[in-house]
Amino acid sequence: MTAALFSLTFAVAAPFWALMILLPRWSWTARIVGSPLVVLPVVVIYALLVIPAFGAVLPAVASPTFDGVRELLGTADGAAAGWAHMIAFDLFVGRWAWLDSRERRVPALVMAPVLLLTILLGPLGLAAYLGVRGRWPRPAVAAVDTGRLG
Repeated sequence: MTAALFSLTFAVAAPFWALMILLPRWSWTARIVGSPLVVLPVVVIYALLVIPAFGAVLPAVASPTFDGVRELLGTADGAAAGWAHMIAFDLFVGRWAWLDSRERRVPALVMAPVLLLTILLGPLGLAAYLGVRGRWPRPAVAAVDTGRLG
C-alpha cells in the first residue's frame, strides 16, 4: 500500500500543476487553483501514511536529530510520507506563486519555468519566484467609495 500511495501522491497533484503551467489563462484554471483545497488530496495521502506511524514519526519531528530523521526517511513509510510532505508544500507554494503572479500580471512564459523549478526543487522555485515578483509590482487597488452603502 505504501508504494501505491507514493505513486498516487504526484498523480493527484499533477493536474493542478498542468493547469497552472499549460492553461494559465483558462477561466477554469483560476476557479480550480483559486481554492486552497487543491492540496487536500495530497494531505489525505500524507495523513494515511503518517497517522498509522505516528508513534515513530512524532519523536523524529518533535526532537529531530540527523540520525533520527535519516532513520525515519530510510523506511518505506518514511520515504513515502516525506515525498507526500514535499509534494503538498511544493503545490501550496506553487499555487501561491501562480495566484500572486496573476495579480501582478507576470507573463505565463516567465512563470512556466519558475513553476517547473518549484515542482522539481521546491525551495529553489520559491527563491526564483521571489526574485521574479519584484520586477512586476502589484497593481494599485482602486479607491473604494465608502460614502455610499448601496
